[in-house]
Amino acid sequence: MRITVFGATGGIGQEIVRQALASGHQVTAVVRDPARFTVTGAGLEVFRADVRDPEALRPAVAGRDAVLSGLGARRRADAGIAAGLTRSVLGAVEAEGVRRLLVVSAAPVGPEPERSPLVDRAMLGVINSLLKPVYDDLRAMEAELAAGATDWTSVRPPKLTNKPLTGTYRTVVGGNPRSGRSISRADVAHAMLAMIDDPATVKQGVGVAY
Repeated sequence: MRITVFGATGGIGQEIVRQALASGHQVTAVVRDPARFTVTGAGLEVFRADVRDPEALRPAVAGRDAVLSGLGARRRADAGIAAGLTRSVLGAVEAEGVRRLLVVSAAPVGPEPERSPLVDRAMLGVINSLLKPVYDDLRAMEAELAAGATDWTSVRPPKLTNKPLTGTYRTVVGGNPRSGRSISRADVAHAMLAMIDDPATVKQGVGVAY
């Protein structure tokens, strides 16, 4: 499979690249600064581009089977970049006729699980309040995807950790796992790669957590 990865210097993006290469895929990693990208391997192409320019991104996605994005805000001050940058990626993907697009969102963007424990509801309320600009940005991003023509999937993890890959986690199409409080970046990447060929996840938000 030929895959393009945006946000390839980030924690999830690097994991997507590593795992995709290990599975034998051809991977194009789109980066702004190649000096910050340390992943190597057979089948890897590093593509330098300004992600804000859809036309500059078209060669990076042309002829690909899927495009995966780890782009997004890392802190409250970065709110607004997820929707803007994803809009550029979406423009390039649609211009080149690539059908499959998977992006990283966040669990609070999805619905609260049924019969969620009180402590989880309280925690979610606090997080939503503190990071409202970030989650509003992700909601705007998901609205952009829903209005587009691609077969998109928005993957919604809760708190991210740097723990190793386990391959063991829960997913809920259209919702969030009950009491799903964390997941490693490596397992988010694993889930995204697994969802590429899963028709049940097309045009859906998917919660993923331990």
